[in-house]
Amino acid sequence: MKMTVLKSTIAGMALVAATGAAWADKANDTLRVAFTKELENVDSYFNSSREGVVLQRAIWDGLIYRDPVTNEYHGNLATDWEWIDDTTIEFKLREGVKFHDGSDFTADDVVYTVNFVADEASGVKTQRNVNWMKSAEKIDDYTVRINLKAKFPAAIEFLSGPVSIYPSDYYAEAGPEGMGLKPVGTGPYKAVDVTPGQHFVLEKYDDYHDSPKGQPSIEHVDIRTIPDVNTQMAELFSGTLDLIWQVPADQAEKLAQMDQFTVSNESTMRVGYLAMDASGRSGETPFTDVRVRRAVNHAINRQELVDALLQGQSQVISTPCFPSQFGCDSDAAVSYDYDPEKAKELLAEAGYPDGFTTDFYAYRDRAYAEAIASYLNAVGIDTNFKMLQYSALRELNMKGETPISFQTWGSYSVNDASAMISQFFKHGSLDDARDDQTLEYLNIADSATDPEVRKENYSKAIERITEQAFWAPMFSYNTNYVSTKEVEYTPTADEVLRFTTMSWN
Repeated sequence: MKMTVLKSTIAGMALVAATGAAWADKANDTLRVAFTKELENVDSYFNSSREGVVLQRAIWDGLIYRDPVTNEYHGNLATDWEWIDDTTIEFKLREGVKFHDGSDFTADDVVYTVNFVADEASGVKTQRNVNWMKSAEKIDDYTVRINLKAKFPAAIEFLSGPVSIYPSDYYAEAGPEGMGLKPVGTGPYKAVDVTPGQHFVLEKYDDYHDSPKGQPSIEHVDIRTIPDVNTQMAELFSGTLDLIWQVPADQAEKLAQMDQFTVSNESTMRVGYLAMDASGRSGETPFTDVRVRRAVNHAINRQELVDALLQGQSQVISTPCFPSQFGCDSDAAVSYDYDPEKAKELLAEAGYPDGFTTDFYAYRDRAYAEAIASYLNAVGIDTNFKMLQYSALRELNMKGETPISFQTWGSYSVNDASAMISQFFKHGSLDDARDDQTLEYLNIADSATDPEVRKENYSKAIERITEQAFWAPMFSYNTNYVSTKEVEYTPTADEVLRFTTMSWN
């Protein structure tokens, strides 16, 4: 039924195209893009969605920039930096940079931003991105030091990604709510219209500094939230959209067969996994028994999911991190073969010979989530399927109210294992394992200055997490990008839409 509907939809769209629908209007120099998920707040410190990362990189800048192809670090708002000691980094700042509101960028902005976000009371959504910083201090107008709470060798990587610098005077007055409605940064694009969760209009910032991000060539970017992929595709055909992304493999395959579109597939750092309530935060739940968690791992045919649904450059993942991240040792992971009979045996040993019923949560990729649920149902774990908005599910996760859920994490494109393992297994609000042994390993790995010590302890943590089956890691994601032929764009493996690298053919 699903494939029949899809073919019918594609056929209808092709008819629209054949009747002479308008394509991208380069005369208006406006790139029209669709987001699938609603963005809860444009303020990059108060959302944790991929759409938020995309806007963050367009509107704001960090002190450092990591080239997504070479992985080399370059100065952005900072021109130089050096470690004064194991917990202090000094930055020389770029002079002559102006925020979108015309104010000058100085050390005051770095100090205010760091001190605000590093304070847990400020409520930054993803604490892992900022809670390694203790404070910032001004040396002079264009020299600043960031003080770390403890040794944190991944600091440069984090400073090149999720840590954006805000204008101090504006943010002190507007706060996260005001910044979310009227964002002000130093980035290559400025926000000129924001309708929360629905519509975002960006305009090329003519006074953008000489940044390693590059100068944008497209004048305007018009982004609308369109949750239904078929609706996005229909608008692509009718000429009211120029680019869509995160397109499911089956639709992308059909579109690739047509001459009207450019379809690109690129790997990402995003990992799909099942999180299980091993510590019993959600009440009495079977998932506190390691045999049940191992049964879940054996119940799922990961390779079939990759081959049938994800396709592209996705791969089976056995680790609670992405393999390219520093410290993500795949050899340390205990892997679980697809073995439904073994899963049933483990459930019986745990006292569930007839299985059990559980709430099962997801927020994206319904087809993937439903397939996973069907594997669980097949071994006797009957799922009460609940599909929520991302922000709603995250709040339930933070309260410890989800016994099992299908989740994904893209690590904010930070290429260090601490951005994923330490985000979920250091007794924070999203940690359903609360395992002291894992915490001990990660505390060492996150703070050791010796790379080999870091690797050793991340490996121990990975072995512990997978042996105890706190999660069921499943697969890495790939992303399908579809655009009209008039758009020139080469996607990168970090799953960030970079409008500065897009142009018209």
